[in-house]
Amino acid sequence: MRLTPGPARDIDLDAVDLFDLDLYSHGDPHPVWDVMRAKAPLHHQVLPDGREFWSVTRYEDVCRVLGDHREFTSERGTVPTHLGTDDPAAGRLLTSTDPPRHTRVRRAIGAKLTARAVAPWAETIRTTVVDFLEPALDGEVFDLADRALLLPALVTGPLLGIPERDWQELVELTAMVTAPADPHFKHGSEAATLAIAHHELITYVTEWVRRRRAGGGDDGSLLDHLMNISVEGAPLTDEEIALDGYSILLGANVTTPHTVSGTVEALVERPEQFTRAQADPSLIPNLVEEGLRWTSAACNFMRYAVDDVQIGGGTIPARAAVVAWIGSANRDELQFPDPHVFDINRVGAKRQVAFGFGPHFCIGAPLARMTLRIFFEELLDRFGAIELAGEPQHLRSYFIAGMTHLPIVAQKRPTS
Repeated sequence: MRLTPGPARDIDLDAVDLFDLDLYSHGDPHPVWDVMRAKAPLHHQVLPDGREFWSVTRYEDVCRVLGDHREFTSERGTVPTHLGTDDPAAGRLLTSTDPPRHTRVRRAIGAKLTARAVAPWAETIRTTVVDFLEPALDGEVFDLADRALLLPALVTGPLLGIPERDWQELVELTAMVTAPADPHFKHGSEAATLAIAHHELITYVTEWVRRRRAGGGDDGSLLDHLMNISVEGAPLTDEEIALDGYSILLGANVTTPHTVSGTVEALVERPEQFTRAQADPSLIPNLVEEGLRWTSAACNFMRYAVDDVQIGGGTIPARAAVVAWIGSANRDELQFPDPHVFDINRVGAKRQVAFGFGPHFCIGAPLARMTLRIFFEELLDRFGAIELAGEPQHLRSYFIAGMTHLPIVAQKRPTS
């Protein structure tokens, strides 16, 4: 979807279809969300097949939906691609579990992903990023969005304990889960694409666990860590390890590539921002936060109301699905003045909710932030200028906001 909105236009909220894939692959949802925040902060939609959902678009309402598990449960599903089918892994898959169980499992897993725990990986990540950027410096067209799909696997593959030979396949499978309608990843119908990807990813982690148990040893990887932790005095079952391993693979691969390409596009379109960041590297952490806000790669998350809930000037009925639109919350003018302006000097950019909010705040956020910081440190240090070499192509997904192609041409930064 376009990250820089086009001109304002009349929006008929009765005719809005927030699951219209064309709105994201070729359109511009930001003017729609602007009107929804102003006129319909609680929006109800019924799909042609009878499924229905409520939407919240204001920052405060999004944080409430994502933050209060007593009002909005995760245990029936958390992504809109599953709307209408309760998650069969509820209570076992970390992302589909509410506190207190979620908190205890998350704390045990997250010990390997704190800012302090991932800090020793910084130089390894820097080497990986330098190698990734090197081909872009030969002056030829470099498709950043396409190549960036593999970047998280290059960074997290060793951390997870995944052998290099499997990285490409796992990246493709995770893309199939999050964008099953995109022609780059679709295999048959959307339902078939989701089923294939879910099966292959769960099978991969299950087989990984089986081989590791048979071979013994512990290389300190995150998947080994899953096999060794205890929650409430009991180890995770092999099924829980497979499900949580699947969830970690998704989280590792899905959003960072689109944050990279969307932020680079923003800098290309605004060369004065590129120059400002290059002149003052201390701005890079805030550039990362503004890039996360601007791209909002995880465009939304879903919850289900436990009971009737009053929010956004209306009522969500008990057991109804509600979609919290992160892409809208991060452009809420009450939180972010001039929200459709990309500004690396923005005060309060770190209030962005691109990593979610509340109990399910992204467990890998410290690693993602460090990776993005290092990426832009190296890009700004090496590139003198970047230009687009063709039209971006946007992902056909209402869940993940991103690009499949962003052709660029880069110039080396002159040495002083």
